Order: sequence, then C-alpha cells, then structure tokens
Amino acid sequence: MLKFSKMHGIGNDYIYINCFEEKVEEPEKVSVLLSERRFGIGSDGLVLIMPSEKADFRMRIFNADGSEAMMCGNATRCIGKYVYDKGLTNKTEVTLETNSGIKYLKLFISDGKVESVEVDMNKAILKPADIPVKSSLDLFVSQPVEVGGTEYNLTCVSMGNPHAVLFTKDIDNLNLEKIGPLFENHEIFPNRVNTEFVEVIDSHTLKMRVWERGSGETFACGTGACATAVASVLNGFCNYDEEILIHLRGGDLKITYKKDGTVMMTGPATYVFEGTVDDKYLADGMENVICQL
Repeated sequence: MLKFSKMHGIGNDYIYINCFEEKVEEPEKVSVLLSERRFGIGSDGLVLIMPSEKADFRMRIFNADGSEAMMCGNATRCIGKYVYDKGLTNKTEVTLETNSGIKYLKLFISDGKVESVEVDMNKAILKPADIPVKSSLDLFVSQPVEVGGTEYNLTCVSMGNPHAVLFTKDIDNLNLEKIGPLFENHEIFPNRVNTEFVEVIDSHTLKMRVWERGSGETFACGTGACATAVASVLNGFCNYDEEILIHLRGGDLKITYKKDGTVMMTGPATYVFEGTVDDKYLADGMENVICQL
C-alpha cells in the first residue's frame, strides 16, 4: 500500500508522498495515474518529499501529464507545513532543494501547526536565453507576439520555470481552454511555457488566471504569481519593495519584488486528506498510463 497526503496551496492541489518512508517507482507514470480526477485521486500532479545532501529536504514534482517540473511555489509551502506538522523537523526556518536551486522557507506557527509559509524564491531570471525564450533582446518586456492570429504584448520571466505574463482586462471571460495551449506550445518557447493572464486593480493589487504547461488551468500557481509581480514592476504597474496582493482563483498570495531582484512569496498551505493506494491498482493502471505517455 502506497501512503499519500493530499494538500493544496490556495487550490493548487498535489499528491504528496513521504519518500523517507515510501519508495515510488516510475513517478512520471504514477503522477499520470493518480492525478486523473475521475479514475485516480485527482490533483495537479505528484510531489515527492525526499532526503537531500544540499538542504534539509528535497522536492521533486511531476505534472499531471507526467513531465517533471523544475519548481512549484505552492508545493514548497505545502512541504514546509508537512515536514513540520509531521515532526520531520522542529525548525521554523527550513531549506528545500528543488530542480531550480535551494529555496528558503520561514514557517509561521499557530497552535503547534504551520498556518502560512514565506518562501525566498531567489532572484527572478530575466535574460531571454535563460528563461528560455527565443529572442535577441536583453529583456523580454511587453514585446508583441502573435498567438493564434492575435497579437499580444508578453513579458517573460523565469522563477525556476518559464512564464509569459499578459496584462489584459476582463480575464474572467477569457477562454483559457482554447488559447492556453497556443501560448504553452508557441514556437518561441523551446521548453513550453506557463502563461499568466493578469488584470491590474491598482498599484498593490492584481488579479490573475494561469495556464500551466503540463497541467492546464489551475486554481493557483506560486511561481506564476511571483512572475506576475515581477512583470507588473517591469511594466510600471507596481513598485519594487512593496507588497503586492495577487488574487487567484483559489485564494490570495502576497508577493514582494525587491530592488536586488529577490522575490518573496507568502501564503497558506492546507491539508485535504490522507490515504493509501493499493499496489494492485497501481500495477493494473500502468498499461493505460504507458499508452498516454
């Protein structure tokens, strides 16, 4: 029996597995099988909590389509809650190894449990070649790009994974199921891209929807909110060193883009439930998964 925990960060839900106790063979296939919302547990993907030689813990994250992600801001907060609440650490400042480097977590405790987590997301990556986006520019800020026959002004940022930020109006009525894949698979993004559709409320408040590569529209994206805050400052909508409140479908995140380039993210982490998956279900489901992949 494979034990798991279901957690979410403002609606961005993942299946978390404690790899200090469990062993997961072929996590790419397991993620596809268990993330399915009708025949599986249902989630945006799979997160493995692992030992690390470089930090207190290590995270590996797999999207619902089986592709491995570099980073996930909401998952970092959930891991902070998991390792403290489960007694894997008694520290309130935790380091976490990810595929995009070491992240620094500060845990805020209430009644002996983690209520919210602040994550030092490191510096935003702005050089197009490092995002990556195909461009000879030094910065890709408010640049016109034709997507599906329509021209959009995009600002590209990496927070460990690539993001394209689009400022527009009336985002609630956008058909992301139609246009999201067009951005995700556009030819200028060699590794595909996550796309944020953003409405500016005022200089300290933004509203955002997100289409994530490998998962589709999700209720929240931590790295996407960070990229949105960075883009809002680069485009003159918000200011350095001032907290920006970002409304997402699943809840709110607080982001600060510092003048030195560092991005700080603060938000909640929530348990949903715990359970076990029968090995026979995993074995029987693998043939289907192989066909999907």
